Amino acid sequence: MAREYWKPANLLYPIPAVLVSAVDAEGRSNVMTAAWAGTVCSDPVMVSVSIRKSRYTHELISSSGEFVLSLTTEDLARAADYCGVKSGRDVDKFAAMHLHPSPSRIVKAPGVAESPVCLECKVTRVLELGSHDMFVAEVVSTDVDPQYLDEKGRFDLDRAHLIAYSHGGYFALGDCLGRFGYSVRKAKPLGEKARAQKKRHAAASKHKAKSRTKGTRRRKAKNAKRKTQKRKHSYPH
Repeated sequence: MAREYWKPANLLYPIPAVLVSAVDAEGRSNVMTAAWAGTVCSDPVMVSVSIRKSRYTHELISSSGEFVLSLTTEDLARAADYCGVKSGRDVDKFAAMHLHPSPSRIVKAPGVAESPVCLECKVTRVLELGSHDMFVAEVVSTDVDPQYLDEKGRFDLDRAHLIAYSHGGYFALGDCLGRFGYSVRKAKPLGEKARAQKKRHAAASKHKAKSRTKGTRRRKAKNAKRKTQKRKHSYPH
C-alpha cells in the first residue's frame, strides 16, 4: 500500500512529559508541564525546553535565567496533566496537586520532591522559533532520589515507572527490548544468577500482560453494559 503524504505535523512521538519549575523575583514557585523538551549536548550536559511566550513559566524563566526539569512517573500523571492546563497566574499548582518543592543545590528554582530525578538548569541562549521559544540550558546539577537506584548506584527505570507523552495521551513505559549496542554484542553464556533473573523477568512480563488483558476485558464489559443501559433508557416505555 502506498504511503500517504500529509502536511507538516508534530508527530515526533513518544516524548517526555516533564515538570518545569521556576521562581519569580519574590521567590514564589510555579510549575508547568512541557513535552517539547530534550537533550541537546553531552559535553557540557545541555537540555532544551520549548515554551509559548504566553505561558507564565516563560515569563519566569526569561526573568530568572534558570529552571528545573523534573521527570514524571505514573503516580505523577494526574499532576502532570493538571500543571499543563492550569496557569500559575491563577492557582498555586504545587499546593493544588499536593506537590512538594524540593530545594535545589545551585539554582533558586525548586524541583518536585515526588520526582525521581530533577535537573537544575541555567539558560545559555533563547531561540525564537515561532509559536514557541526554545530555552537552551546547561545542566548544573542532577538531583536523584536514592530510592530509585539499584545496588550498583545506577538509575533503575523499572522502579521509577516513568511516563511518556504521545499525541495527547500519557503512557507508561513498556518492557526493555535491549541495551545500547546489544545488536552487535556477542551473547555471553548465562550464569545461574543471570538465568534466574531472566526467568523472573519473563514471569513478571507474563503477569503484567495477563493483568492488562484482564483490565481490557473488564473495561470492555463495563462499556458494553453502559451502552445497553443507555439504549434501554433511550426507548419510550
